[in-house]
Amino acid sequence: MIQNIVHYGIHFVVPIAVALICYREHWKVAVIIMLSAIVIDIDHILANPIFDPTRCSINFHPLHSYYAIGFYIVLTLIKKTRIIGFGLLIHMLADWVDCLLM
Repeated sequence: MIQNIVHYGIHFVVPIAVALICYREHWKVAVIIMLSAIVIDIDHILANPIFDPTRCSINFHPLHSYYAIGFYIVLTLIKKTRIIGFGLLIHMLADWVDCLLM
């Protein structure tokens, strides 16, 4: 129960907070972009079973790999891709915390 609250809290509350703090003028667009980062969970369809509550996503799924996370960090360094980079890293943070709470 607490694991789900923390996991989904990070997925949804943190992007809103980051948008309000860092992108005040365009916070709504920033929220939509950061929340759209959830589409990287598409790589879960490659796993069998697709969802396993006891499996840590970090470094298991291709878009959750350490290489991918390194790429997401690079995205935050480029002004035009910074918001999506933040969204992807927030997603990785949520999944990493989920792994810790298992």
